[in-house]
Amino acid sequence: MRWRQRCSTMAMDFDFKLPDLGRPESSRPKRVAEAIRNELTLLLLQRVADPRLSGATISKVEVSPDLKAAKIYITAARHEEQQRTMAGVYKAKGFFRSHLAKTLNLRYTPELHFYYDDLAQEAERVEQLLTELERERNRGPA
Repeated sequence: MRWRQRCSTMAMDFDFKLPDLGRPESSRPKRVAEAIRNELTLLLLQRVADPRLSGATISKVEVSPDLKAAKIYITAARHEEQQRTMAGVYKAKGFFRSHLAKTLNLRYTPELHFYYDDLAQEAERVEQLLTELERERNRGPA
């Protein structure tokens, strides 16, 4: 009876909803993503001399479960500088990857894929729409 009770409590601890035959999701990709974000942020602030990257910030980094690919989301200081910033990022891609290879202790340095993160501009647009709706509501019916 004790064995059966112990088995039933073990089954309750196991999450059957996870994919990949019940393997729990690893926290390592999240830790590596945070390390990549920190290193690239420091690199952008201290060592990059390209003026196109002066206002660039890294908003988010996602790393694949096998740690071989990283999606890096970049924002520019101004929306008008988006193309210039992305051109500078693609130009410095090899520099970024080699710096990560030197500083991070990983078997494979992830392939870096850069994307422009327009979440800030989208949030600003939604905020403007909500303010406009509020103004119309305050005006009342004509």
